Amino acid sequence: MKKLFIVATLSSLGLFAGCDRPADVASYNLSRAADNFQVNRRIVFFNGITDKYLMTIEGLCSLGNYDKSRELTVTCKTGQDSYKKHFLGLSDNVSFFAEQIEDQKVSTYHYKVQFRPQSIIPSVEIDVGR
Repeated sequence: MKKLFIVATLSSLGLFAGCDRPADVASYNLSRAADNFQVNRRIVFFNGITDKYLMTIEGLCSLGNYDKSRELTVTCKTGQDSYKKHFLGLSDNVSFFAEQIEDQKVSTYHYKVQFRPQSIIPSVEIDVGR
């Protein structure tokens, strides 16, 4: 009986998981695409008191780690296997906004799973012993 209750509960959770609003699904898919370096962004840091821009970062960039420590990381893809990571401190008068530069086609009905080859294929070393 206990197993049946657990299965029924998990099944109902799976049904409710598909009831997201289309805007929520599109937002999630856009965030995932940006985290996979598929979305061009412009991130502008500005002084809220003087209204002056302090710095702009543009490119295939992912935002991350914004938390109570007032630090933001911006990781950008600069080549096929090249990346740059920036650590930016925010204060009471310095803030940022991130703009998506181009339209991105995402589906509200379709999802995709992307595996990183490094996590699937183990690193193998062969010692032929001389």
